[in-house]
Amino acid sequence: MCSANSRVILPEPPEELKQLSEKLTAAMRKKIHEEGPISFSDYMEMALYEPGLGYYSAGLQKFGEGGDFITAHQHGDILARCLANQVEQIGTALGNYEIIEAGAGSGVLAADLLTALEEVNPPTRYRILERSAHLRQVQKETLQQRVPQWMDRISWLDKPPETGWQGVFLANEVLDALTVERFRIHDENISELRVAEGPDGFSWHEAECPPSMQEKIRAAFSRLENPPGDGYQSEINTSLSAWLQAVSGSLQKGVTLFIDYGYPRHEYYLPQRHNGTLICHYQHRAHDDPFKWPGLTDISASVDFTALAEAADQCGLDVSGYTSQAMFLLGCGLQEVMDGFESLSDKQRVVKNIELRKLTLPGEMGERFQVMALSRGLAENVSEGLRGFETADLRYRL
Repeated sequence: MCSANSRVILPEPPEELKQLSEKLTAAMRKKIHEEGPISFSDYMEMALYEPGLGYYSAGLQKFGEGGDFITAHQHGDILARCLANQVEQIGTALGNYEIIEAGAGSGVLAADLLTALEEVNPPTRYRILERSAHLRQVQKETLQQRVPQWMDRISWLDKPPETGWQGVFLANEVLDALTVERFRIHDENISELRVAEGPDGFSWHEAECPPSMQEKIRAAFSRLENPPGDGYQSEINTSLSAWLQAVSGSLQKGVTLFIDYGYPRHEYYLPQRHNGTLICHYQHRAHDDPFKWPGLTDISASVDFTALAEAADQCGLDVSGYTSQAMFLLGCGLQEVMDGFESLSDKQRVVKNIELRKLTLPGEMGERFQVMALSRGLAENVSEGLRGFETADLRYRL
C-alpha cells in the first residue's frame, strides 16, 4: 500500500461541510468493509455523485469565484459566441435541429449560446442531460433569468434520448469528470490501484489487474514509441465506448462536440508524466490527493483523445475534426467576435481581452484544452468542412 501525497496546504472546511464529508467517508468505508478494496472508479463515482453527499450532488457551489474552479464559459461569452458560429453551420446543413448539452454546469454557456443563436439560426429545442438535481435547479434559475423566452423549449433529461434526433450534442468539460481506473507498472506487469482503508484515511492498494482492463492498457501502449516503464502509474477510462454509445446512439444526423483538457495518446502516456493526470480542485487550489475531503473536492483526469477517436469508430461515428481550443475559436470567427466588442467602453474591452487571453494563450486554456467533432449522417462536404477545424486540423496527431 502507498498513501496519496499532496504538497499543497488546503484550508480547513467549515464544520458543516466537514460533517458532510465525514458522512460520505463513512459510506465509502462501509463499502470497503463489505467488498474489500474498491476500484478507483467506484471511489470516484461515490466522491462525485453519491446522492446528497457527492461533489456534484450535495448542493455546494462549484463554479466561479466562490467555487472550486472556473470553467471557460465562466470567463465570459466569447466561447459561446464562437461556438454559436459552429453550431449555426451544422444547423443550416441539417435544417431543423436541436441541441443536447451534457453536464451544463451553472447554465451560463447554454444561456449565452441560445442568446447568440437567436440572432441567426436557433434550434427547435434545447435539452440538458444532467444527473445532479442541485445543478438542474441552478441551471433553471440561470436560464429563467437570462433567457426566459426560451423556457418552453428547454427541458432536462435523466438519461440520453432513446428516440432518434438530429442536431448537436455538446459536452464542455464533461469527459474529464467520467470515472477512471488507476494502474501501476512493475517489471512489465500491470497492477490495478484500488482504494483501501489506511491508518489516516484511505490509501492505494495494489491488486491483480482484471484481464479486460489489462488488455485495454496493453492495447493503448502498443502504438507508443516509448512505452511507460517500471513504476509508472496513470489512468484509463475503461467504459468510454459504452458511455459514448449511450449518449450518441440515438443521434441520426449531426455532430457531437467535445471540449476538454487532454492529449492525444502519445502525449497522455509520456514517460515524464509518471504519476498520471489525476487532478483535484478544492477552493481554487489544485492538488493531487483524491482522498482529501471526499465530497468537497472535485476529482478529474485528462482526456485521452485517441481513446475517444477509437470509441467513435466503435460507435459508428466519424472523427470530423480535432484541434486545440485556440485554433477552434479562430476557425469559428474569433476575430469577428472580438470586432463586435469595439463599441464597448475601454474598461469593458479590457475585461474582454483578459477573457480572450485565458481562452487562447498556450499557458492558459488555448493549448491545454482540445476540441473534437464526431459526426454521423452528414454529407462529406459538411462533415469535412466544419469551420472550427479549418485553421488547424490535428487529426494526424491521433
